[in-house]
Amino acid sequence: MGSGSKKQKKSLMGTYTNTDRQGEAWRWCVKNNIKIVPQPASRGNPEEWHILIDINNKKNLSPETYKAGEIWQKLYEYCEYYYDKYRKRI
Repeated sequence: MGSGSKKQKKSLMGTYTNTDRQGEAWRWCVKNNIKIVPQPASRGNPEEWHILIDINNKKNLSPETYKAGEIWQKLYEYCEYYYDKYRKRI
């Protein structure tokens, strides 16, 4: 593993290779205590996922569910959204 390399996520949630900008946005969110994580839609069904967003202990669950593969793309889209929205304020 080299520094700054793209990482491919592989699990029950499928695979996805994030872009450099998405990786930067994810690191920024982690550093600024914005937690964006996959959440199973139901026990026993690892094929559908929600996204849980926790900002300062205020938690929101996406109303939509996502299939394996698309969950990672959507997670990074949320990271980019919060990165763009709050980066200059925090």
